[in-house]
Amino acid sequence: MSWRRALLLPLLLWLVPVGRAQAEELEAFCVDRPGLGTPDCTIDSGHAAVELGLADWTHASDNGVRDDSLVIGELLLRYGLADHLEVQLGWDGLGFERERNAGATLHETGAGDLRLALRYGFGDPDTLSAAVMPFVTLPIGDDPVGAGEWTAGLILPVEYALPHGLELDFSGELDAAADADGAGNHSAYSATIGLGLPLGEQFVAAVELQASRDEDPLGGTGQLLGGVSLAWTPSRALQLDAGAVLGLGHDDPGIELYAGIARRF
Repeated sequence: MSWRRALLLPLLLWLVPVGRAQAEELEAFCVDRPGLGTPDCTIDSGHAAVELGLADWTHASDNGVRDDSLVIGELLLRYGLADHLEVQLGWDGLGFERERNAGATLHETGAGDLRLALRYGFGDPDTLSAAVMPFVTLPIGDDPVGAGEWTAGLILPVEYALPHGLELDFSGELDAAADADGAGNHSAYSATIGLGLPLGEQFVAAVELQASRDEDPLGGTGQLLGGVSLAWTPSRALQLDAGAVLGLGHDDPGIELYAGIARRF
């Protein structure tokens, strides 16, 4: 087998849709991507999902300093342990950062951390539903993606079904985040609100607003972000997505663009 065929075979297996009988037995495909918030839905018991961030580019510019970062290969593995309960293993991907300041250019490359999480969902998805999601990250990565210290947190997503297929989403998060100097942890918290907009049977768009606060000992910071995203689900087991995030505050990142893919097995 040639090297080209060896590279194409995993992609073809990824894209092959599941059988019709199997698809009819499963719930609608629950995907964490895209967007700023966190969904409350879980993967069907005994099934798995793989979510891959193909590329995530962020640009920021402040006082003559231009910073560009690119993350590729962000990976999330999800498995349904029981009805409404799933386990997650995530990796933050491989990051590349370039900073330009007064003619000088700095480059940095590093791998991200691992994240372990559980999600338990409850309620009625046709009306009001919610979930609890504790997580912990393991500091195996390096700058610019790795945090340099363990972190932990709790996410509380809530979804409310509106008429005409619209969906109102909220997720609150409280973290024990890593200090900027890697010497310990501090509190950080955020709130995200979004509106899901169905566009036919295969497309869903979303608009979101996120406010966050980080109480790092070296200096607390706050962010206000706006996001738009589009997800295309050509089958009940495959999703492709793209989105953009815009910093709405003076000190927030200028713009972020990303794209990814998800597959259920």
